[in-house]
Amino acid sequence: MALFKSVLEKKVLNRGFLGGTLKWTSNAERRFYASPLPELPPFDYQPKPYNGPSGDEVFQKRKKYLGPSLFHYYQKPLNIVEGKMQYLFDENGRRYLDAFAGIVTVSCGHCHPDVLNAITKQNELLQHATTIYLHHAIADFAEALASKMPGNLKVVYFVNSGTEANELAMMMARLYTGNLGMIALRNAYHGGSSNTIGLTALNTWKYPIPQGEIHHVVNPNPYRGVFGSDASRYAEDVQDHIDHGTSGKVAGFIAETIQGVGGAVELAPGYLKLVYDIVRKAGGVCIADEVQTGFGRTGSNYWGFETQGVIPDIVTMAKGIGNGLPLGAVVTTPEIASVMSQKIQFNTFGGNPVCSAGGLAVLKVIDKEQRQQHCSEVGSHLIERLRVLQKKHDIIGDVRGRGLMVGVELVTDRTSKSPAKAETAVLFEKLRELGVLVGKGGLHGNVFRIKPPMCFSRDDADFLVDALDYAMSKL
Repeated sequence: MALFKSVLEKKVLNRGFLGGTLKWTSNAERRFYASPLPELPPFDYQPKPYNGPSGDEVFQKRKKYLGPSLFHYYQKPLNIVEGKMQYLFDENGRRYLDAFAGIVTVSCGHCHPDVLNAITKQNELLQHATTIYLHHAIADFAEALASKMPGNLKVVYFVNSGTEANELAMMMARLYTGNLGMIALRNAYHGGSSNTIGLTALNTWKYPIPQGEIHHVVNPNPYRGVFGSDASRYAEDVQDHIDHGTSGKVAGFIAETIQGVGGAVELAPGYLKLVYDIVRKAGGVCIADEVQTGFGRTGSNYWGFETQGVIPDIVTMAKGIGNGLPLGAVVTTPEIASVMSQKIQFNTFGGNPVCSAGGLAVLKVIDKEQRQQHCSEVGSHLIERLRVLQKKHDIIGDVRGRGLMVGVELVTDRTSKSPAKAETAVLFEKLRELGVLVGKGGLHGNVFRIKPPMCFSRDDADFLVDALDYAMSKL
């Protein structure tokens, strides 16, 4: 019977789908998978015929000409050729629910018409001119972005990625304070450049190179952390580290409000308020990494740091800011910004007219379509359904997050919290077969990262949970 089951599962994994429905070739297969297959919600869109190279051809060329450090999802890599709102299409026209949004980058939706229109109009007029000339697009975008910031966060620098944004923020902190030491959290991810790799604290992303004056403190993880949800104990560790591991003065502290690559870990409630006070007393500035949590994704607030009741000195952002455009930004106060005028500070593509026009369109879409409120409502429904599923399947150790930034951590035992690495890999493949694309995170890759485009609907949420339930039931 075990062999029979194994053969059937292999056949099912290799079976094709059309419109989310499995094509069966025997009654035995149908009886074995007797529970109903979840089906993708209806979507009134027909992908264009694809006449390009096959996935196998693309993969071979990629292996030959691109760096060997590139990785791909799934045993057989997907050849994605088209996207529309919360869905993606492969070379065969099969539709998938994109629950990872190009690694939390597509905020408004794939090929959103308003964003496309803004980009196209600007492309037809002027594709590129640097800030050595005047152009209204960068000024309009900076004004709109600054209007979204609390306090005195009113000066904007445009860059091309989150890594660049965090590089610039770290340099600002060091120049402004005159100190070198930076404090970051364990389990954090802040970029892969030679400097930001020092801020990152996951060994899977770090090369053995000099990383400067970087100090990593205990991660305030309510699920796995040594102090549970006790923010004051974690804050004491920061003070202890400043007292014993530094000169007593630091340049700054950086944190994501919900750790992204680390597995959608939301910091212990009240943690940032306590730590910001400690860091400022030590002469440092406080940096909020909003690369993944910004622009209404958390639902409850426009910025992730607002969920902790704080106002940072510097905010970095990227990903959702451009809905897929290579765009990032740093926003700070006039006082901190002034230190950058000591020398020439310049970014060739920062504030590119096309990216600026697209970024401004993104801000307008988020407001017009009330995406923050939508994330709150749909995200609450999704998390509620996932927590019900948690009661059914012991493999789900933790469901966490807020809005449409959600993590599902899988364990082999709820008491020991041992990561279910092998099981996660199997479920990951099964979800793809069912038409759901999610991300993976955490040091051990045992956390499903559910962070879809913000047009993700309640029906999409139900389909995702039903697919996860179905896959786990067959595990």
